Amino acid sequence: MSSLAIRHIAFLTPGNYSDADPRAGLEETLSLFEYGEKLGFDSAWVRQRHLEPGVSSAATFLAAASQRTSRIGLGTAVIQIGYENPFRLAEDLSLVDVLSGGRLNVGLSAGPPPFGKLLGERFFDADPATYDFSHARVARLAANLDGDWLGDADSRIASAAGEHRPRLRPHAPGLRQRLWYGGGSLRSARWAAENGFHLLVGNINTGEETDEFFVAQRRHIESFRSHWRGEGEPKVAVGRVLVPLDNADGATRRRYRDYAASRHARTLQPQGERRTLFAPDIVGTAAEIVERLAADPVLPLVDTLRLELPYNFSGRDYRQILSDTIELIAPFLGRAAEPSAAFRALATSVG
Repeated sequence: MSSLAIRHIAFLTPGNYSDADPRAGLEETLSLFEYGEKLGFDSAWVRQRHLEPGVSSAATFLAAASQRTSRIGLGTAVIQIGYENPFRLAEDLSLVDVLSGGRLNVGLSAGPPPFGKLLGERFFDADPATYDFSHARVARLAANLDGDWLGDADSRIASAAGEHRPRLRPHAPGLRQRLWYGGGSLRSARWAAENGFHLLVGNINTGEETDEFFVAQRRHIESFRSHWRGEGEPKVAVGRVLVPLDNADGATRRRYRDYAASRHARTLQPQGERRTLFAPDIVGTAAEIVERLAADPVLPLVDTLRLELPYNFSGRDYRQILSDTIELIAPFLGRAAEPSAAFRALATSVG
């Protein structure tokens, strides 16, 4: 795999929990972040999910994770901006970044809230048609994170804390340069590049002029790089569902393969009016996974590989997948595995 130069290895977890005991599931996910840090992952990301058993506020969860870890990058993929107020979210994200010591990465997406009609007046204060859910809403968040002074040079606010010149506080220098956009189309990839957002791509994208997932995704990345207008070098993080079998028992191996088989049909042709394309899950031994990754035409274009953990697996499953990935797969990606000294002890006590 000499053609690959993956410099950054991350994992993305769905943050599952049971409605009967959400705290236990959230605690398991926090522990998984600690475990990933000890193994040597570069960053750990959590999905933000609404109206289902998952992390509904990534900023709140990552604030907790910032106090349970010290080195690993912390990320959210993705925050659907349609659910958010761009100023209030900017305040929350800035606070988390300061608490973490500048380790936060923020993945975002535009569009109306998918469950807006269901929520109705529980969510909307006015006619939904009057809201702007376009990319401009994402740009407003970014502008807030710039931390510019508000008002003119003489503007002041007074409170019991004293008199201050107003700005978003706490200001987190550098966070604006750690914004990512979840792009699955040529239009979104170009917008991200022109507005200085790094690019997140995963195992889903839109088929534009092709029925081939990898052809479409490669075009999106090439367009992103050619239109980059941000500060520094553009970054691309690709997500793949990898499920190594090496240290799983027989029953678990069968369950992993059944999971992949249940999702395989959707990868055979574009799905729905939007022609959604899905990449196959990669389940097999580490050697088989390395071979599949070597043939992935997208990986040579990216610097970050994000291991997407499947939904509804157990904490024990996730730990085995993470430890097999960092020990057996990472050394072949162009980045030497860097597990901590505690790795061997952890790897022998997975779960």
